[in-house]
Amino acid sequence: MLDGKKSLFSGMQATGTLTLGNYLGALKNWLTLHNDYECFYCVVDEHSITVRQDPAELRKRARNLLMLYLAAGLDPEKNCIYYQSHVSAHAELAWILNCFTYMGELSRMTQFKDKSAKHADNINAGLFTYPVLMAADILLFQSDVVPVGHDQLQHLEITRDIAGRFNAIYGDVFTIPEPYVGKVGAKIMSLQDPLKKMSKSDENPNASIFLLDKPDDIRRKFKRAVTDSEGQVAYRDEQPGIKNLIDIYCACLGKTPGEVEKEFAGLGYGVFKEAVGEAVVGVLAPLQARFEELSKDKAYVDGVIRAGAEKAGYYAFKTLRKVQKKVGFPERIK
Repeated sequence: MLDGKKSLFSGMQATGTLTLGNYLGALKNWLTLHNDYECFYCVVDEHSITVRQDPAELRKRARNLLMLYLAAGLDPEKNCIYYQSHVSAHAELAWILNCFTYMGELSRMTQFKDKSAKHADNINAGLFTYPVLMAADILLFQSDVVPVGHDQLQHLEITRDIAGRFNAIYGDVFTIPEPYVGKVGAKIMSLQDPLKKMSKSDENPNASIFLLDKPDDIRRKFKRAVTDSEGQVAYRDEQPGIKNLIDIYCACLGKTPGEVEKEFAGLGYGVFKEAVGEAVVGVLAPLQARFEELSKDKAYVDGVIRAGAEKAGYYAFKTLRKVQKKVGFPERIK
């Protein structure tokens, strides 16, 4: 808890471009959380370099991601929006927590196994200790809650374990975070393989709708979306492609699956796909327009970046100094 308000931390990696799934499943639902929480939204660029990145491209993607936070409607006056790399306390706390984390715990992490398989030529120590940096991200802000998807629950569990272990030795230093259970965001699946989540790293460009896709590209991708041969717009597990399109349409227009089934009863998939494409174009239009404005207002965005780093740093270093004192580091002489 910070200044009498519960604390919430979340972030996204500065790799790839955010997808419709990122927006409808997470980002859209962040917009009102500041009413109940002190919110910290991070561009987690330090995590990004566990895989080799082009430096200029990483900087561009990090800034674009921060601008997408703003374009989606996150108010920097009510939320702390910042770059992870601008607050050195993340890396400093991660080193200390490394010394309270066991090799066996890290070796069981699913994401390490998955990324090692994909990047066999670069299985680096950062990839292995990635969950410790994530724990530092969360614990720095005494986070009461963390919005996480199912694939991130394992990381939150190891964060809780590390914090509990540290507290058992040194007293109540860290808040033990809980998963945030609020409004469930839409789970958006791939347009080309509706049995897996839409991903910004999918090698098939037609599988994902990116937030900055041009309207005609969005329409084209939906026309090519994988469906089936049953020919009816029905919300059934047996029709995963159509079910996914219904979820997208509902998330964009605030409708229920039953309403969508009635609306398109007796109509072909072509008509339905076109309607879904138009709904998505309509939802993303204001976000894209705002992003375009922000990309031309360097002074404003730079101001948000400076203010975010300053606010995040203030709270992060309060926690870090407490941790440093507990483990026995000499106090800094001012």
